Amino acid sequence: MDPLTKPIIVKNKTERTEDFSLVLGGPLYKLLLRSRLIQPPLGQLGWRIGAITALAWLPLVALTIFHGHFMSGVKVPFLYDFEVQARLLFALPLLVLAELMVNLRMRPITEQFLERQIISHTSRPAFSAAISSAMRLRNSVAAEIGLLLIAVLAGSYFWKETYALHSNAWSATLSSSRLNYTPAGRWYTFVSVPVFQFILLRWYYRIFIWSRFLFQVSRLDLNLVALYPDRCCGLGFLGNVAFEFAPLVMAHSGLVAGFLANRILHEGASLRDYRFELIGMVVLLLLMVLGPLCVFIPKLEHARLTGLRTYGRLASDYVVAFAEKWCHGPITGRERLLGSADIQSLSDLANIFAAVKETRLVPFGKDTVLQFLVVIALPLAPLVFTMFSVEELIKRLINVVSVTHLATRKDFASHNGFHPQR
Repeated sequence: MDPLTKPIIVKNKTERTEDFSLVLGGPLYKLLLRSRLIQPPLGQLGWRIGAITALAWLPLVALTIFHGHFMSGVKVPFLYDFEVQARLLFALPLLVLAELMVNLRMRPITEQFLERQIISHTSRPAFSAAISSAMRLRNSVAAEIGLLLIAVLAGSYFWKETYALHSNAWSATLSSSRLNYTPAGRWYTFVSVPVFQFILLRWYYRIFIWSRFLFQVSRLDLNLVALYPDRCCGLGFLGNVAFEFAPLVMAHSGLVAGFLANRILHEGASLRDYRFELIGMVVLLLLMVLGPLCVFIPKLEHARLTGLRTYGRLASDYVVAFAEKWCHGPITGRERLLGSADIQSLSDLANIFAAVKETRLVPFGKDTVLQFLVVIALPLAPLVFTMFSVEELIKRLINVVSVTHLATRKDFASHNGFHPQR
């Protein structure tokens, strides 16, 4: 039996469905299996991160030390090129780590759709077909060769035109007509950058597969019940899956942080100069991770409106019957109101209607968005210190400590009945 195919028990019926995984397949995955940098399914994470990082970064260290550009010798030595360090020592390991985290959440996704009975019986063949289609795209040799060609042929050009510092650096020196690459610069341009960009492009391709799969599922006949406790008609688990993309989001934020650090510290730019770019980055990252989940908006809105009509009619029938019994009916022979189950039922019905009304149109909430904002902000946080001088920063810290200490003394005195002299 295929190791990615296993039986799933749903309503006492055994069904066979293929596991959904964005990372357990493709030519590179098979190559890493043969090289033993992966132990099925995704073991040897530390060795894999170490080997890929060493290929991209260690030769640069050796070459820059040999040519005297590691810590000095040019305006921007290797050690102080923050964009390179963020790319190869921060973002690259996170991209590899993201494979493990995403896989842990993605593989049970088929069980979630079936166990929660979201996929109707008639839609299960189409659901299995959507999974198989996604896995064929994931395993496509042509797709990965295309991504590799883009990374090798277009990647270095894109880096030179967009990201390279406009000053003499460890990687290249500027002349009137062109860039003169150092040996370390050639390795970075033709090895390190393509390796990084190939891994990054594979993630964009995987997000495309994920988005396409969700779109296909959203077009099926789904059994969405507005009463589900997650307020998403049972689709709330998709928000948890999305959060496993946090390493990917942090890697992008780290790239931007390194880019800005170079411009601020080596070219005299200010963080305020890039405020609109930062806002755009936040929007794009949120759309990249949470945007695919929005394909369920029409289905969730339909389920909410259907629930409001259904339970509204039920509530109307019950309220009319309740009023006739307790408000308009004859007093003689009426049972005691105190302790009557009718009151509790009326309250339960109100709670049901409120739950239906609170159904969200997307399978994630404000907490998910806030968590992603924190993840995005973490790599950028050190750049805030570039907006203040050391003296100003010390003064601000002293003021904060003084205000906090004074507030603590006042709270202690108030709590113990003391009134300190003014």
